[in-house]
Amino acid sequence: MPVLSGATHAMTLLRALGAGEIEHPGGSLLEHVRRVGELLGDWDARPALRLAGLCHALYGTDGFPSALLPLARRPQLAAAIGAEAEALVYFYASCDRKVSYPALLDDPPLFRDRFSGRVLHPGPQRLRDFAELTAANELDIARVSPEFRRQRGGELRALLTRLRPLLSEAAWAECRAVLF
Repeated sequence: MPVLSGATHAMTLLRALGAGEIEHPGGSLLEHVRRVGELLGDWDARPALRLAGLCHALYGTDGFPSALLPLARRPQLAAAIGAEAEALVYFYASCDRKVSYPALLDDPPLFRDRFSGRVLHPGPQRLRDFAELTAANELDIARVSPEFRRQRGGELRALLTRLRPLLSEAAWAECRAVLF
């Protein structure tokens, strides 16, 4: 696979922000985000989504609250990986999972931004990107952590099964291989 434009800048930024020093299932946070980006590449995700996979944890998430980059520095990430990829990172990080996960397939879909409190109705592409990134993130953890699979496997199977209409065939095949 050719080198992804922006990936070098993303990895440099992640290293500078200490991602290699933060423990995460399967090694460090740096190793995890690298694997997530590679998994998205294996699924033939477009470059912006692959870059978002590399940087998905920079602003923290509802499940991983350790932010390496404050939201005030969003322009720095956009300069490193591009505006589209940065917007995907923000969208992923902003998800209020308790409110959003059950309502992503509603008509219209409902998504609550945990940073602003705003309720959004994302379009189909944004939802597909979110579902793919969610699957790649969670499946990477499930692959490297038997404890995570034992504790959260059923919940994760239910979530990804519910998101199935938004997932690519490659992502769904990985879901089945890891969780079923």
